[in-house]
Amino acid sequence: MLRLLSSHKSYRLSSKMENTTAKHVTINNPADISVIVGYFLVVIAVGIWSTFRTNRGTVGGYFLAGRTMVWWPVGTSLFASNIGSGHFVGLAGTAAASGIAVGGFEWNALFIVLLLGWVFVPVYLTAGVITMPQYLKKRFGGTRISLYLSVISLFLYIFTKISVDMFSGAVFIQQALGWNIYVAVIALLFITALYTVTGGLAALMYTDTVQTFVIIAGAFVLMGFSFHEVGGYSALLDKYSVSLPSQRSNISEQCYTPREDAFHLLRDPTTGDLPWPGVLFGIAIIGSWYWCTDQVIVQRCLAARSLTHVKAGCILCGYLKLLPMFLMVFPGMISRVLYPDEVGCVESSVCTKVCGTAVGCSNIAYPKLVVSVMPTGLRGLMLAVMLAALMSSLASIFNSSSTLFTMDIWTRIRPQARDKELMVVGRVWILCIVAVSICWIPVVQAAQSGQLFDYIQSVTSYLAPPIASVFFLAIFVKRVNETGAFWGLMGGLVIGLCRMVPEFAYGSGSCLNPSSCPKIICGVHYLYFAVLLFFCTAILVLFVSYNSPPIEDKHLHRLVFTLRHSKEERVDLDWEEEERGRQARREADEKKKDETEEDQGERGDRSIMMKIVGWFCGISDTQAPEPTEEEVTEASKQLPDISEDPLWKNLVNANALIMMSVAVYFWGYYA
Repeated sequence: MLRLLSSHKSYRLSSKMENTTAKHVTINNPADISVIVGYFLVVIAVGIWSTFRTNRGTVGGYFLAGRTMVWWPVGTSLFASNIGSGHFVGLAGTAAASGIAVGGFEWNALFIVLLLGWVFVPVYLTAGVITMPQYLKKRFGGTRISLYLSVISLFLYIFTKISVDMFSGAVFIQQALGWNIYVAVIALLFITALYTVTGGLAALMYTDTVQTFVIIAGAFVLMGFSFHEVGGYSALLDKYSVSLPSQRSNISEQCYTPREDAFHLLRDPTTGDLPWPGVLFGIAIIGSWYWCTDQVIVQRCLAARSLTHVKAGCILCGYLKLLPMFLMVFPGMISRVLYPDEVGCVESSVCTKVCGTAVGCSNIAYPKLVVSVMPTGLRGLMLAVMLAALMSSLASIFNSSSTLFTMDIWTRIRPQARDKELMVVGRVWILCIVAVSICWIPVVQAAQSGQLFDYIQSVTSYLAPPIASVFFLAIFVKRVNETGAFWGLMGGLVIGLCRMVPEFAYGSGSCLNPSSCPKIICGVHYLYFAVLLFFCTAILVLFVSYNSPPIEDKHLHRLVFTLRHSKEERVDLDWEEEERGRQARREADEKKKDETEEDQGERGDRSIMMKIVGWFCGISDTQAPEPTEEEVTEASKQLPDISEDPLWKNLVNANALIMMSVAVYFWGYYA
């Protein structure tokens, strides 16, 4: 009887909310608009301040913020780069559909970020690299591994990050403003690209710091209103299990009834939608790729002024990663309780009418809360929060993908390219990937039964584990060589595509219309598949490496974990290619010397507009001279410093232990 009364009360509350929002709430009042405008003014002001404060005219200044960042912008930038609008829409949507288990993706990161700061970043710093493909190039030599990693990383950026963030931002804007999705996306992309193109990484990290506070403050406010509306945490526990849509015809009960294990992080290994072995081990593998080898994340750590600041930033990020469970997962479940007919719709015709997608409308869970629960004035704050999340994650990906393309692909095409050309190419590339990402949005919309977060993780599970495997072996196993790493990556790619291509070809299906993909291919859960793929790649890498010549230690100093403190001189395997690039740039400088003298008079008469464009992009007419052979030799003798002050080292180590204890407590409480 109590359950029936609870269900009836929930339905009445849903009907009440539906009536109040029947005319489609739009944010068009002075209070909301003032908040949004104020937010944009603050972000633009911070961006302009950081633009004047930093050197944007060099590769190091634009892509690594001159390696001057302290721990708190590093930590907040890591968090803001990770928490995009895809998290608000995707986490809340998957939670609305199946409960809190999706929060395991967030809490798993508390352990992985420590692996980043204590194991991976020290090796990257001593290697002296800007990008992850550069590291593999120094570690293994040759060009095919670094080229493959650059291409696959750009592919993953476009299809799992940029298009997802744009789609999820569009879902929110469509609910809040009633705008056309593509008009809204293009407007936001223009603003994001504007300060990415002009400011470089320093501008991103300072604006990320501002936006982290906006994101957390706004999400806390909505969480408070949501729990008040549903009647508190105990009421959520009671009502979620009976939040059923009223229109369900003759549809099977399992398609619209919330899971019995909705409030469990660890679920049955065979019948669970997120089985516990996959949550513990599969997510750890995906997380290791994302947090320890992905350009977007690692680039922020490489910008820190010392290793201690890197570690402290990772700890700050870890503490912040505790929040999404409370700020996004629980509100997503509350949204289903309040609006079961919309968020929990099951009939294709109803879902299409509600959100334009036949496979389900769980993705509107968070936006629906914002436009229905928040009072006037605070709706504008929450739109600013979503814009902050969307823009910070997009800007981070733009900058990092620009770094990858410029430093690892363009320099291969034009080894004589100087800083000025690299700056221009990096900015033009941003426009190219935006265009491709917009075209991919319709595919994202229909994938994985409309659950955005499952789409992201499934695609990542098919492509990322081989990369994570090769990086782990590269750092920890000296015996691994270029031949083994390359064929391991190729083998892993083939295995991953054998799963991904059929799944997209047959469609991921839904409860009402299951996919016809053969069980032998698509029957294995994607998290289990990630574990299998990781170990298959590792076995292949080790087998091929141990049956081919090893790399001598003189090439491995400060490139593997056991040799990170080595003081021996390293002979880079890619030194010949770097020397060819330097020679090509010297020849280009000499060739242009005469032209420069002839055109000097004309340059003085250059239009004011061209000078403004040059300042806008941080490009100077005067090019820094190519270093001489003596300068290169002298620079190579200056070893990267990863030493730490004992006091601060012990302090960050103690904080890391405290953070792990907190993480274990929360895992145990909700397991």
